[in-house]
Amino acid sequence: MGKYFGTDGVRGVANTELTPELAFKLGRMGGYVLTKQTEKPRVIIGRDTRISGEMLESALVAGLLSIGAEVMRLGVISTPGVAFLTKALSADAGVMISASHNPVPDNGIKFFGPDGFKLLDHQEEEIERLLDSEDELPRPVGGDLGQLNDYFEGGQKYLQFLKQTVQEDFSGIHIALDCAHGAASSLAPHLFADLEADISTMGTTPNGVNINENCGSTHPEALAAFVLEKEAQIGLAFDGDADRLIAIDENGDIVDGDKIMFICAKYMKEQGWLKHGTVVSTVMSNLGFYKGLQEIGVEFKQTAVGDRYVMEEMRKGGFNLGGEQSGHIIFLDHITTGDGLLSAIQLVNIMKVTGKPLSKLAADMQTFPQKLVNVRVTDKNAVTDNAKVSTAINNVETQMEGEGRVLVRPSGTEPLVRVMVEAKTEELCNQYVNEIVNVVKEEMGLD
Repeated sequence: MGKYFGTDGVRGVANTELTPELAFKLGRMGGYVLTKQTEKPRVIIGRDTRISGEMLESALVAGLLSIGAEVMRLGVISTPGVAFLTKALSADAGVMISASHNPVPDNGIKFFGPDGFKLLDHQEEEIERLLDSEDELPRPVGGDLGQLNDYFEGGQKYLQFLKQTVQEDFSGIHIALDCAHGAASSLAPHLFADLEADISTMGTTPNGVNINENCGSTHPEALAAFVLEKEAQIGLAFDGDADRLIAIDENGDIVDGDKIMFICAKYMKEQGWLKHGTVVSTVMSNLGFYKGLQEIGVEFKQTAVGDRYVMEEMRKGGFNLGGEQSGHIIFLDHITTGDGLLSAIQLVNIMKVTGKPLSKLAADMQTFPQKLVNVRVTDKNAVTDNAKVSTAINNVETQMEGEGRVLVRPSGTEPLVRVMVEAKTEELCNQYVNEIVNVVKEEMGLD
């Protein structure tokens, strides 16, 4: 990670860390780095529903126009929608304004290249160098300045693409949708209605400040209750920018990203679609996920936490399915980034084709009890070198006697240390995670 770019773009508290001044410079520097070989580059911009989006969008647009770029504004749309449209519209770059699953004070800016993929490290490094340098970029004048156009039809073009990735309509299936008051609020209901599903919705009334608030993929318990109330056959929860999916089965039980990947991997293998018979996941995936894959003859690759690392491994190895336990799942045959809406229709399509309820599909993978605790700290990166934290981790691993695992790491997007423990029982999970969390708090915690 660099000074400005984290694991997923530039993020911070809007108007404090991620200011309009910084957004303007990112528009100028980022736009220049990505489009300097093009005389009149075209850049598309989308955003989620948080209140700071319009402020940052205006600043970004001004920066891009100042280097002569033609800007197409998409309005509220998902992150994967921007990735898809960047390539589909032959744009020179795409920009998404979103902090994904983070709370409303936060926001972020992420760039896509003309191929729809997120930036490579050397591109981020060049943007960062320009942000801190005195280099003066070109300043066209008169008719050479950029122009701004709105392209709000982009969302419909994206939905049309999604519908073409499934073989079945969803008639006869009752689906509960939780759109997190975010980018999926309009997209998801239209998508599933067009596919003839019977839908019930929640989290579809964004007001600028309620994005991800006690709803969406980070709070799936809200959808679980809603599924039972509406007697739906499946619940689908998205995050603020709709690049993640967490599902709920007909009994109100959570089906996380690991189980969704397992279900899709098994089906794709049976259909002969799973390239090299392999799935790519991060080290955060559950032990039960790997055991389940072994039982059905599917291989796996592990990466560091972050969808960019999953994507790097997928592209390097020629794999077409990968993702994270958090619900960020990549179907590389279809799109260049994780996509909650795409994941959702693939999952429902498997239900329709097999005739099996989600609980039955998910039961083929047994999950080890897992506990994840986030600790807000003064310096998240210091955890990797702290001797007392290392000792606490070693003590827990000794107690496990090989029946479990520990992962302690700094968050890529927030000032947090994430402590994850898997063990044979819930009781042991709680005991082990508390032993480590207490030491982290003593050594570097804010509370």
